[in-house]
Amino acid sequence: MSGLPDQSESRRAANARKRISRRPSRLGIPAGTVTPDRTFDPQAGFPGLLKRTWQSAEECADLRSFVEVLLTLDGHVPADIQLRALSTPEEAALKVLCGVTWRTDDGVTGTVRSACGLTWREEETGEAASDAPAAEHGEDEEPAFLGEIGLSTSGRIVLRVPSQAPLGQGTLVGGVRRIAWTRQDLDAYRQETERAAARLADSVADCRRWLAAQGTEGRDALLEQATEAALRTAPFVLHQQDKQYTNFRAANNLTGKTLWPGHPDCALSSLRGLPLELWSDGDVQLLVCLILLIRSAGAGRVEEANGTQLTVDHVAYMLERVRRGYNGIPGGEPVPAPASHTVAALDELAVALRARRQHALRGAQLYREIHGALMHKIERVAQAPGERALAREDALCARLTDALPVTGSTLAELGEGLAAAPDWLAAPYGDFGTGLEHLVYETVAATTDVFEADFTMSRGIRSLPALVSALREERWAEICDWDITRFFCCVVPHPSAARHFGDSISALADAAWAMSSRMQYNSWHFIAGNLPRSTEVLARDHFVPPTIPDVAFYSDQHHHGHVNNKVRFSIRTPQAVEVDGRTFNGFIDLRLLRSDGVPFDEQDLLAAHRVSAFVARATGLAAGMAAAGRPVEVTAFDSPWHWSVITGGVPAAAGTAPGQVRRAS
Repeated sequence: MSGLPDQSESRRAANARKRISRRPSRLGIPAGTVTPDRTFDPQAGFPGLLKRTWQSAEECADLRSFVEVLLTLDGHVPADIQLRALSTPEEAALKVLCGVTWRTDDGVTGTVRSACGLTWREEETGEAASDAPAAEHGEDEEPAFLGEIGLSTSGRIVLRVPSQAPLGQGTLVGGVRRIAWTRQDLDAYRQETERAAARLADSVADCRRWLAAQGTEGRDALLEQATEAALRTAPFVLHQQDKQYTNFRAANNLTGKTLWPGHPDCALSSLRGLPLELWSDGDVQLLVCLILLIRSAGAGRVEEANGTQLTVDHVAYMLERVRRGYNGIPGGEPVPAPASHTVAALDELAVALRARRQHALRGAQLYREIHGALMHKIERVAQAPGERALAREDALCARLTDALPVTGSTLAELGEGLAAAPDWLAAPYGDFGTGLEHLVYETVAATTDVFEADFTMSRGIRSLPALVSALREERWAEICDWDITRFFCCVVPHPSAARHFGDSISALADAAWAMSSRMQYNSWHFIAGNLPRSTEVLARDHFVPPTIPDVAFYSDQHHHGHVNNKVRFSIRTPQAVEVDGRTFNGFIDLRLLRSDGVPFDEQDLLAAHRVSAFVARATGLAAGMAAAGRPVEVTAFDSPWHWSVITGGVPAAAGTAPGQVRRAS
């Protein structure tokens, strides 16, 4: 596992070697001489999940069970996400036919089952809801209308309602289930849709009044703010009835990876300077709702609307859930409920929640729950660490005190020990060129074992002195132009993880390097978000750096790298590091993943976040030494290193291939 630099190797040659991003198993092998080791599987990831979901749903005898399977994608997502994705007619129909809805008097609790087997009322209040199934419609009388329920290829449950054409077969996963409507159902549906139409009309009119009060310049400023948020956050898909707003892949109509700011195809950019009277109702709601979400917590809050309808009612539901969570944290002034669901009242609530969030971050651990199948995120307030979290920390400390020159019974104590005597972090240690590298490796390896993970990884920057120098001279353009090889990621798989790759150690090493290379990109992608907003920084592709941890379920659905490398359950725990007086959010992180089995949970996340804080403490100390003039360079964790550590061998001609500079831009 040696990370000691070859003293006979020039710096240019060393950098050229580190730029090689080929899989370890193919280092030294001429390009084009080896056939691909895998072919595209059209059923891998999300398409396969949808197919299995439909098959499971078809086996259900009663309508309620059938709908529950579709709403939860057969237990892979909470049901309320899909319920909040329904158009107004679909929402009314499902309420009439099955008695399920996300709407209740208090705006938060519902009575539909989530993927974990609890109803949302049980999750929020601890009260049990009735398990009595809804009766199948049309069994005892002549149907007044024959509707349909299906599953779309986007993962949404879709319904054919009165006056609507049959569901399009080209957009469905399987067939349809025909549902008989009674006269009573039709009457109830009419009443529901009338109430919904009136509610929506009032809300749209209120949105228009609020936007009109902003004036032309004010609206343009809001459009710019919303466009920047779409550009700087992860992909999202939002619905306005049957219209979709997204910056994700082929169907882009918002600024993101495909559409640049100001692109005429961007729904937001196309509204700049346009008279408000010419805006569609969907566009009006889109901007208002995005602004409310952004004002409550920044651009990241938009991802918490992913996969749902974007209306003022839906935003009010989200903000109320956040308000209750924040108010449950002791201390500080609780945020009062809004007097109404007008935009003005919700705007005041959003601003108050953003202020209360700062107290929440100090008084509790916030994190995000990610449901990969629908890319939906939910901010949660964690409970205190329990016995299992503390047991994992105890086991980590035992491993680290054996492997590192530190003492203590908690990770915080180990961090204090580092601060008291940090010099060894900058000096050669063991098989590594620096103690920092040794600490990162031992921490990552211990985490893999203690957390029963298939892979654990931690990323960072290779040269802290170079970063310090660039910061002091305000060379923002130079930092933005650094390629991904300026960063590293140490990935340590558990040996048993080879079972996910045909029991091939070679394939395991390739997967580890693929993860390492991607994490280098993530470091590159976040660093610009911590710099002053100069012209060069704004022009550089980057995301808002993460500040809170997350736990993800079924992430092996959309992201091709996640599908190929079997990233199903994961934890990400980002940490800020101060470098020469500037705080870099998301500068390092620790990631754990499992390819199958039991998902990680909140207690795992709490323990892992303490581990990443320990790595961040060490990195911050190394940054302090770099600022004081002591060189701290990370030379390990490149492609040959991962091959050597994982397989125990050396790839043919490793280090001799010239490679190419891989720029993420």
